[in-house]
Amino acid sequence: MSILPIVDEFVIALGEGDKDDRTREEILSIASDKIKIVDTKWDIEKYPRGMEHAHQTDIAKEHCKGDWLFYLQSDEVIHEKYLPVIKKRCEELSDDANVEGLLFKYRHFWGDYYHYQDSHCWYRHEIRIIRNDPEIHSWESAQSFRRIPGFDGVNYRQQEETFKLKVAEVDAFVYHYGWVRPPALMQNKIKAFSANHRGRELVENQVERKLYDRVFDYGNLSSIKQFKGSHPKVMEDWIKAFNWKDQLRFTGPNRSLNPIRNKHDKWKYRIISWIENNLLFGMRLGEFRNYILLKK
Repeated sequence: MSILPIVDEFVIALGEGDKDDRTREEILSIASDKIKIVDTKWDIEKYPRGMEHAHQTDIAKEHCKGDWLFYLQSDEVIHEKYLPVIKKRCEELSDDANVEGLLFKYRHFWGDYYHYQDSHCWYRHEIRIIRNDPEIHSWESAQSFRRIPGFDGVNYRQQEETFKLKVAEVDAFVYHYGWVRPPALMQNKIKAFSANHRGRELVENQVERKLYDRVFDYGNLSSIKQFKGSHPKVMEDWIKAFNWKDQLRFTGPNRSLNPIRNKHDKWKYRIISWIENNLLFGMRLGEFRNYILLKK
């Protein structure tokens, strides 16, 4: 709903769900003739290590007709204040064939709607608009895109004979809400996410070892950055339904106390983040950049 005003169509790859899944009804309730649903089935065996996410992205991409393709995952939202900026940027660069995509800034909300992660482990930028080019494919676990000539349609993690996209910046944020859930539900998400990326056998072993028995702990939220801006209007009902503040921590150890430790809680990355924030004025060491940034 957040980008419907500026797109000509919105293609949704809808995977087959459980019998009680209501995703289709939720989508249809939007009642927009711009929306096109493409029914799919996930195959984690054929596309392991998170690659099914990229495969599903490519399925949706193949059904798009426009010149620019705006990609959003189901936990990503755009603030309405950025829509004119994004539209203008696409118009400015539409005839510049050297620009293959647009690079967005990111805000990763954590635990609630008022705190966000900004440590070394969290990506600050990512490609979310691309040219409608058949050689451009979703890459790895659908975090980003690459040009892959002669792609075999299976190995979304291949490195050889793949090319980073040449991109220009757009002065807009993607608001990422995937880590804003009641702690018990977050534990379920992590379990499913791990099965997609690391295999069901690993998760079954973790379940046997009772690593998912505790309620998810977000850590001491007062130790991370506080968000003081406004949220997109389409998030109003979600924010009104926020009722798990009493399950969050604002005192005690800064790191999360989960049996399966979050990457940003590991000592190595905590030290790197401290150096970046206190000695390097926010500059990232070895920052992941799956793109070639053009000065446009």
